[in-house]
Amino acid sequence: MTPEGPTTAGEKFQRLVEIMARLRAPGGCPWDRAQTFDTIKPYLLEETYEVMDAIDARDRRALAEELGDLMLQAAFFAQMASEEGSFRIEDSLDAINEKLVRRHPHVFGDATANTPEEVKLRWDEIKEKEKNQNGKAGQPLLAAVPRRLPALMEAQQLTSRAATVGFDWETADQVLEKLDEELRELAESRRTGSLKALEQEIGDLLFVLVNLARFLKVDAEQALRGTNAKFRARFGYLEQKLADQGKPLAEATLDQMEALWQEAKTAP
Repeated sequence: MTPEGPTTAGEKFQRLVEIMARLRAPGGCPWDRAQTFDTIKPYLLEETYEVMDAIDARDRRALAEELGDLMLQAAFFAQMASEEGSFRIEDSLDAINEKLVRRHPHVFGDATANTPEEVKLRWDEIKEKEKNQNGKAGQPLLAAVPRRLPALMEAQQLTSRAATVGFDWETADQVLEKLDEELRELAESRRTGSLKALEQEIGDLLFVLVNLARFLKVDAEQALRGTNAKFRARFGYLEQKLADQGKPLAEATLDQMEALWQEAKTAP
């Protein structure tokens, strides 16, 4: 580290590690010292979503800051692990560096992979070989999909893994036929079913939609996030227009709101 302060990425990362250690040390920050793996875990999820928001907003300045917050979470967890003697941040860095080299033999070795699809296939093959070497072979196929993923993302990963062994539709048209079937079952459940039955049918419908997205090579989670953002923008537009007219949102008629909604679709 130079007298002027850290200048390289490595030096700056080391500075982060040192700051985190100081915060957790005796005489450090009471809040940081009181945290555990379980209490910090929600912040990891929060920071991950803030990174995603910055990406969706195409805000590179915000993204740089949010990535820093995300790296803090890694340093925080590693510091707590170091204190209990489990591992250090160096072990995490070694693990990811070695994995990246090992799973890119077409870059760091003599293998070939000329398309993204070939790279993904080779990655999965190497990953499966590593599982065998680590004694993890024979585990249930879906065990590797985390249960705490957002539901749409979990569904996409579950069905993607099942598809690797041939448990899948053959065409997107077949998925659309299944979608029609689920819509009919939902309609029937509305007439005769309980709330629990309706919940199950809605779940089945969403699951099929995730499969359709997968067949069309669309990320279902990102697709819904995009639609959510669009809804926010359009509803905000009509709310502002009503405010400009001096009309409270709660007093606007549905026809008035619908007219402004349609206007919002073509607004710059």
